[in-house]
Amino acid sequence: MNHQQAADRLLAAATSGRACAPVRDSITTAEDGYAVQEINTRRAVAAGRRLVGRKIGITSAAVQRRFGIDRPDFGMLFADMWRPDALPIAPGDFMQPKAEAEIAFVLGADLCGGPFTAADVIRAVEFALPAIEIVDSRIEGWDITLPDTIADNASSGGFVLGNTPVGLLGLDLRTAAMSLVRNGQEVSTGTGADCLGHPVNAAVWLADTLARTDFPLRAGDIVLTGALGPMVDVEPGDVFEARIEGVGSVTAAFGAGKESERGTVSDQ
Repeated sequence: MNHQQAADRLLAAATSGRACAPVRDSITTAEDGYAVQEINTRRAVAAGRRLVGRKIGITSAAVQRRFGIDRPDFGMLFADMWRPDALPIAPGDFMQPKAEAEIAFVLGADLCGGPFTAADVIRAVEFALPAIEIVDSRIEGWDITLPDTIADNASSGGFVLGNTPVGLLGLDLRTAAMSLVRNGQEVSTGTGADCLGHPVNAAVWLADTLARTDFPLRAGDIVLTGALGPMVDVEPGDVFEARIEGVGSVTAAFGAGKESERGTVSDQ
């Protein structure tokens, strides 16, 4: 399979801001997708981008059924993907964005070696934050299969974190209710149980998956544990607020104005 060709196509799309054709003409498996993702991760690190964590995707049973799999996927988070809570996001920052509410863990200890238990992960988490992931695709019209999305850094675009950390002690994240509001109207709901049964389960899966790679989870890393409800399309001028019981709230404010050259493409 031509991993390099797929990586080059996705990097060109990200650099130009113009979505590309799917890469499944060059790759066919999830393993191929991760090989492509790693090529562009190493390029990003070599170019000076700072790796600050990971995102976990495909944590809901419905989305796993869509892709015909029984496990999540993951992508890399870089510092330049972060956007401040409640401050305007430039309209041209993303190609075809969608938003989803998540719980973010920030680690206080490395997770290397493994395999891990839930207790290992809970002990390693320093605090949790509410988060909105800005899901994005470099592939035109979100025309993706599993290898496409994995290769495209698990369709990650950016993330917004709340600014009030909370410890996990005493929190029941399984039953924690989430409400995602767009322009004052509720558009997505769920609970911690909608994320692989519990957000800690997702983090254990990620820690085990990465433990013996060149990019294990380290102290200080941010882990976006996965969506607590369906993702929602974003239009210029939209303001999203995610409220997560026991964890807090966070706001992603997308600037209005003339569509930039990077533009947006809707899949609906």
